[in-house]
Amino acid sequence: MRLLLNVIWLVFGGLWMALGYAFAGILLAITVIGIPFAIASFRMANFALWPFGRRLVDEPASGAMAGIGNVLWLILAGWWLALGHIVTGIAQCITIIGIPLGIANFKLIPVSLMPLGKRVVDADDAYAFMRSR
Repeated sequence: MRLLLNVIWLVFGGLWMALGYAFAGILLAITVIGIPFAIASFRMANFALWPFGRRLVDEPASGAMAGIGNVLWLILAGWWLALGHIVTGIAQCITIIGIPLGIANFKLIPVSLMPLGKRVVDADDAYAFMRSR
């Protein structure tokens, strides 16, 4: 089921969202200061490309710098990517088949706004999920 949902996701919006994250990562990687943001953006591009069967967990050792970085990310790229998730999610919710994809897009909005301090893990990796709490 995950494979089917991921393929449908890829065709109907996932590729565009992943390209948006990759584009933001390339722009942020131009400067030395933006490299940590670019790494987070590429990590999110990978997650936005194939989200079903994986989840995001908080990185317990991220610290205060992740919070400061998230504020900068929100200003530089986060709100554009969140807007992309909102528009794509609404478009996907128009059809009955697209409703699960739209809901998945809406679930990606918070992490598109604040991606630093997050880690992508396999949904079956209970140890990684419990370690993040």
